[in-house]
This record gives sequence, structure tokens and C-alpha cells, in this order.
Amino acid sequence: MNVVQKTGVQGAANPLKALEQFGQSPWLDFIQRSYTENGSLKKLVDEDGLKGVTSNPAIFQKAMGQGTDYDPQYKDILAHRIVDAGTLYETMAIDDIKAATKVLFPVYEATKGLDGYVSLEVSPYLARDTHGTVEEARRLWKAVDAKNLMIKIPGTDEGAPAVRTVISEGLSINVTLLFSIDAYKKVLEAYIAGLEDRHAKGLPVSGIASVASFFVSRIDGKIDKKIDDRVAAGDKDAAALKALRGKVAIANAKVAYQHWLEVTKSARWQKLAAAGAQTQRLLWASTGTKDKTFSDVLYVEELIGPDTVNTIPPATFDAFRDHGKVRASLTEDVEGARHVMAEAKRLGLDLDGVTTTLVNEGVSSFADAFDDLLGSVATKQNALLGHALTTTTLNLPADIDAAVKASLDTWRKDGTVRRLWARDATVWTGKDESKWLKWLDIVEDRLADLPALEAFQAEVKQKGFKDILLLGMGGSSLGPEVLAETFGKHDGFPHLYVLDSTDPQQIKAFEKKVDLAHTLFIVSSKSGGTLEPNILKAYFFDAAKKVLGDKVGSHFVAVTDPGSHMEEVAKKDGFWKIFYGDKQIGGRYSVLSNFGIVPAAASGVPLKLFLDSALRGVKASAASVPPALNPGVVLGTVLGVAATQFGRDKVTFVTSHPISDMGAWMEQLLAESTGKIGRGLIPIDDETLGAPALYGKDRVFAYLRLDTDACSEEDEAVKALVAAGEPVVTIHLQDKRQIAQEFFHWEFATAVAGSILGIDAFDQPDVEASKIETKKLTTAYNETGKLPPETPFATDGAFSFFADATNAAALKGDSLAAILKAHFGRVKAGDYVGLLAYIERDNAHRAWIQRTRLAIRDALKVATAAEFGPRFLHSTGQAYKGGPNSGVFLQITADDAADLPVPGEKFTFGVVKAAQARGDFDVLAERGRRALRVHISGDLKSGLQALGQAITAAL
Repeated sequence: MNVVQKTGVQGAANPLKALEQFGQSPWLDFIQRSYTENGSLKKLVDEDGLKGVTSNPAIFQKAMGQGTDYDPQYKDILAHRIVDAGTLYETMAIDDIKAATKVLFPVYEATKGLDGYVSLEVSPYLARDTHGTVEEARRLWKAVDAKNLMIKIPGTDEGAPAVRTVISEGLSINVTLLFSIDAYKKVLEAYIAGLEDRHAKGLPVSGIASVASFFVSRIDGKIDKKIDDRVAAGDKDAAALKALRGKVAIANAKVAYQHWLEVTKSARWQKLAAAGAQTQRLLWASTGTKDKTFSDVLYVEELIGPDTVNTIPPATFDAFRDHGKVRASLTEDVEGARHVMAEAKRLGLDLDGVTTTLVNEGVSSFADAFDDLLGSVATKQNALLGHALTTTTLNLPADIDAAVKASLDTWRKDGTVRRLWARDATVWTGKDESKWLKWLDIVEDRLADLPALEAFQAEVKQKGFKDILLLGMGGSSLGPEVLAETFGKHDGFPHLYVLDSTDPQQIKAFEKKVDLAHTLFIVSSKSGGTLEPNILKAYFFDAAKKVLGDKVGSHFVAVTDPGSHMEEVAKKDGFWKIFYGDKQIGGRYSVLSNFGIVPAAASGVPLKLFLDSALRGVKASAASVPPALNPGVVLGTVLGVAATQFGRDKVTFVTSHPISDMGAWMEQLLAESTGKIGRGLIPIDDETLGAPALYGKDRVFAYLRLDTDACSEEDEAVKALVAAGEPVVTIHLQDKRQIAQEFFHWEFATAVAGSILGIDAFDQPDVEASKIETKKLTTAYNETGKLPPETPFATDGAFSFFADATNAAALKGDSLAAILKAHFGRVKAGDYVGLLAYIERDNAHRAWIQRTRLAIRDALKVATAAEFGPRFLHSTGQAYKGGPNSGVFLQITADDAADLPVPGEKFTFGVVKAAQARGDFDVLAERGRRALRVHISGDLKSGLQALGQAITAAL
């Protein structure tokens, strides 16, 4: 902006100041902090008769994103608040608008409220949203709190009724983006009707100002291009067409002004004027000359008239001061203007079509400019926050990279991130998804509840518990397990253990780990009706009662949804505390709700620091952050696009050792959310990286790298994958606490990927199917004292083989080796192999399943999943049954060395586990999956050893 350097002639000789003599007010289409602060803006008021200022996103983008004027405020805000890019922009913009209103306020007073206004635009994203526009206009009006503020509202079909509403409420409005006379008439009507609404209520209509911003040069840009194209094509009307170049926009404006004159003479208007109402002045916008063959001040000189405003861009402002000519041009040759309009119609220049196009283009360009603005703010914000944020690096093959960028731009143009945050179910399938999105703001809810959570934390410490044993499954257990494994034991607080199994050996092992007399039990169940947490609670409540007696309830805490069965149990048994979840959050999205935060509090995690980090993750993926800079959207887009367009639906997790348990949590989130109706992402966790040659073309690798840890082994392996052209997403964490950010980013990414996949990312129909089958079997046991009989289709020593008729027919053979060879012979490129082991999840068995899966991967070059049941039923089980039919499953069951009773039930834990395995297998078979169950009788250790050798041989 160089206006201030060109002061030109002063006084009446200054063309800008001379406009006042003709009843026109010059406004400046420009605002900048330094310009206001250094006195330049006031100088324009004093020397050039400037009477108003308008702002727009493009102006703010240059100032906030490219300059350094705002850096001190950026740093100050970010040092004290955790905000999203939109809030950051708005905070600074409002400060600028307030400062400018102070400079212009003397003009406002001198003109008795006619001039002296500074305009601030509602979000361009709301151009087609009447209700949203009204709400934002009210909010901005209150935030700036200045009499000489004008709120800019687009004059779209949706904007006009918003204008009427807010005018009736006493706001001053600049209606922008007007091109056609018809649109202008609707806006003028909205203004008058709003004043009438107000007057009818007995409220004053004085002190309310409005301008109708009629865009000029853009019309000529479109019309003249049509003219030039037709002339170049040899149109028979070439001479008549050429005579209209550069004239249609001015003629259009003059005719609009004539309509204004007619309306202001009407009895209807005179009634309002008598009550003190101001007219809605026409404001000429877009008055910079685009065509260099025309005068650079054309759209100022030709539109000078009473009761109008010209909002002039800086370069044109300078030019008009320098050589502008002032005359009463707006009312000159009105008939000539009407003739131009008639000729344009006769010659088929389609002014109506042009103005409709310009409105649509204007809405899009304003939104694009706002995207650029918010992108610039987000970029600077990220740079200033530095290591306080996790960062994402993409190494994608060129074809995937191009597709991801195209998808991100589609999300930007369609405003899909904003729709997601607005809980619009059509982002997915349009069913009930909007009811499952409370996880979007749960972090702020938990921060609001922080005093109560910290009080609980202090009480846990004071009571001197040595251990915490959390009893849960799936979403209720996997998040707390990440916290336990990642942060370990905190000084002065109990050790957190998480039990999510019905295996009798595993239950007994955990019972031995803890000191029952000094253990806090957290029973965690969203629905309160899930089988496993209920029977685990019964078992440990009974065991603890033998040690604690009647005070056993004081050692139990429940985390459950309001009104659940578990709430009833907790109250009946005198639990110390009940913490509530939210019914609008599914289990796998619940880690940042009480299901994760209560165990975190009890185990001594510094809650404020943890939740603040989570909030940074929330704000980084906010609705105001453009998709290409939005980590949750970027991650989800990579996963969704790679799967749907390139067949890369196996998401392989690589993690630095200190945060390795994140994989189990991400595994559930992706599998249960996306694996359904034959589609989905298949997560691959804990599969040690190998050479690139071991992988097919069906993988995306997600590397969670803790930059403060020595990651040389993972780094080298990932580097080789990148060099081989594999798609790799690397997420950099600076400290372990930043897993809180990644919890949210992965939740958001999963929702985004679900949208791209075209599925409901919040239901889990096939998990429920397994539960139903398990229920049938346990009910049968209660009625008969035994599970329904089953017959193996083959046996070989300690091994018995089970399958449905279809699978059994495909697995002909009577030996372990032959059956396994036939089973693994069914694996094709692009498939994956799932080992589903219903045995104790101890170190020895985990080592065995890892060796076995890697042997399968290396031999067959397919992805492998290594899962322990029944834990995985509430996790990856959904994708195995409902996702793509590309899994080949080997279920492993075994005799229990010992069993445990379930208090109050006829069945035992061993019976439950057997029923879960059989129910799981039945649903796999019903879904047409390639599945084989092998049961090991006798000694499990030797049986696993023989099975592992047989698998290796079969490969």
C-alpha cells in the first residue's frame, strides 16, 4: 500500500476530497495493522477525506501470513491459549477492526452515523447458510462492540433473509457480492423489511446503517470477453458488440441507482425516513480497472452521485487522487445506460447468466481466499509452536501423491471438514452418524471437569493403593493399556494393570500380580452389559471381598455410560465412585473421555499437561484448518485414497519402542471403524519390519516416530521402504505425552477414511454378531451343563481340526501337515493371514506367535495379523468378518490347564472362552471366510512347538 506516499493536491483540489461535494463517500478496500498504527490511515482521513474502510480475506492473508506485523500477537496468544487457526485469525482481525473503528470514529460522529464505518466479513463459508450467517453476524457484532462497525453479508439468496433478520436487530450491514439488479432489489427489500420489523416492535430505526455493495468491473470482464470472442469469430454484429465494450457494468450500476431513487421516493420508505431511518446507500465495489485499455480510474469517475459510496482499492485510490476527474456522472445519460442494457440483451450477451456465474464464482473465490488466509495463519502458527505439535511427513509414490492432493482439494472445495465438525451425517452414509461424534469436543469437556478429576487423583494417592487393575474389553481397555505401557508407574501412585481376557490362566496371573488388599479396581464398560467386564468384576469383587470384607466396595470404581447395567451394579455393591462416559461416543473413540482419563488420573498421569497436548491435536484438525494442513484429514485421506484407488488396504504400523503399544489401540480403531460391508482397512500391528522385497503392493506404512528415542533400526527399515517406492506416513512426536495428540488425530483420520470408503465409521455390526453367537452357547451351557457337541473333520495326535462344510471340503487331508498345506495354499497375493490364538497372552506365547507370523509373511509375502482371543473380538474381529474377504484365518484353541469359576454363574471362564472361540469361528464361516480351527489337546507348550514347525513346513 503506497497511498500515503502520494498525497497529491490538498483541499478542494484533491479529487478524492471533492467527491464529498457530489454526495459520494470514498472508502478504502484495505486494512493492515501497521498502516493503522503508524498513522497512515488517519492521514488518509485527514488529507483525502477517507470515510470508511472495508476488509476481506485476501487483504488479511497478505498481512497475517506473509508479513511480520502480527508475530508479537501470534506469540502472545499461543503462549497463553490453545486455539485453532480460525480463532487465531479472528482474534487478530477483530483487534485490527477495533483499531480502525477508533481512527474512523470521528468521521462517524461528524457525519452523524452516515460514514466512518469499518466492515468485517462473516465467514465466506456461510454464503449459502442463512442461519449460520445470522449467528456469526451477531457474534462478530458483539465481539467488536463498536457503533461504526458494519458486518459484511453476501447478497446471495440465502444472505438476503439474513440481512432482514440482523437489520431488525439493529446491526449495521454491508451487503456484498451484488451483481444483478434483481439481486440488489431483494437486498434493498430485505433492508426495508428489516427496518419495518423493528419499527413494528416499537424499536428505533435510527442509528442503523447499510450499504449494498454492487460489484462493477467483474461484469465488464465477463461481458467484454464474450464480445471479444464473438468479434474474433467474425460475428455479424461485431460493430454493435464492440460499441458495448467497457459500458455494460456502468450501465447496470446506473440502472440500479435509478431503482434506488424510485424506492426512496415511495410512501413506504418515507414512513421509515420520518422515523429516522437512513437509506441503504449503493456502494460501488470491484472498481479497480482490469482491462488495461481503459482508464485506471474509469469505475470511479463514471459512478459519482449522491448518497453513494465507492470502495476503492489502494492502487486506484492513488490513481484517482493523482488524475481523477470529478463530475456528477451517475445520473448522466440514464437513457443511454438503458439503451446499453437493451442492446446487451438484444445481442444475446446474457447479463443474467453472467451475473449468476459471477455470484457463484464470487462465493467460491471468497471461500478460496479464506482458505488461503487460514492456511497462512495455520502455517505460521505451526512454525511458532514448533515441537509442541506432532508433525507428519508423507513419502508417497507419485500416483498416490497426486490422488491424495486431488482428494484434499475436493474436501477443501466441498467444505467437508466443516461439515464433519458440524455433525453432518452425509459426510458418511447419512444414517445416524451425527449421534456418535461427541468425541470431537470431549477434550474440552474433560478440561472443564479437571478439578474433579484432579481431586480424584489426589484421593487415590492419599489412600495408598499399590496397584490398579482395570477390567474391560476393547475401547475400554486398549486406551488405558497404552497409558500403562507408555508412561509406566508414576512416583507415589499405584501401578496400572489392564486385564482384557477370559482366559483362566491369564486371569489367575493378574490376580497374582496385584495385592488385593491394596488394589483399586476399575470396572470399565460403556454399555454395562458386555459379558467380559461383568464376569471379571464378579470374580475380582468376590476375591477382594475375601480379603477386604464389607469394605470391598470402597476399592472399586466404575466407568460406564449413564443408566447402564454396570451403574446399577456399582450402586448396589457400594462402589467408591462412578464416572460416566458419554452415550454419543463409541468405545473405540473413547480414550480421551473418562474411559481413558479416569485410569490416567488414578495412575498419576499429569492430567493438565496430557489434556493440553490432546487439545493441541484437536485444534490442529479443527474445522478452520484447510485440509492440506490438517493432520487428521491428511492422514485419513492417505489411508482412504490408498485403499480405494490403489488397493493398499493393509495399514502397517511401525512405532518407536517407548510408544509401541499405540499400535494395539490404532488397530482396534481402524479395524472396527472401517471394516464392514466388504470394505475396510486391515491394520497390521507389531509385524517386525523386513526387507522391501517381502511386501506386496497392498500396504501403507504408518511410522510413529518418537524423535527423542534412538530409532536407528526402524529408521533404516523405513528408509529402505521409501527407497523402494512404498507409501510411508511418518508422524514425529517430540515426547511421549504427545500420544494424546495422536489419539485425536487417528480418531479424526479414521472418520475421514471412513467417509472416503463410503461406510459408517461408527457402527460395528459384526462384533455384535459374535456376541450373539457366544450368548447362544453360554445359554446352552447354563441349560444343559455342557456346550453343544462338535465333531472335528480330522485329527492328528494332539491336534483336532474344525471347519464348516465348505472349508472342510477345501482342506482334504488327514494329517497336520497336509491340512495346513492345503489351508495356506489358499493364500493369494493381496490376502492377509490372521492367527487367532485363544490362549494366555504371556511373553512366551507372544514370542511364538511373532515367529510364526513372520515365517508366514516371509514365505508368502502377505500381511499377517497375530491376535489373542477374546481380546481381538472387540478390536480387529469386526474387520475380519465384515471387511474385505481377503483374510485367511487359523484359529488356535487349547485345553485349559486350569479353570476358574464365574461367581453366580454355572459356566466357568474356560467355558466362556470356548464359547467365544466357537462363536467367532461360526461367524467367520457364515461370512464365507477361509478359516480353519486347530485345537491342541494336552501340553500347550509342546503343542505350539509342533504346530509352529508344521506351519513352517507347510509353507
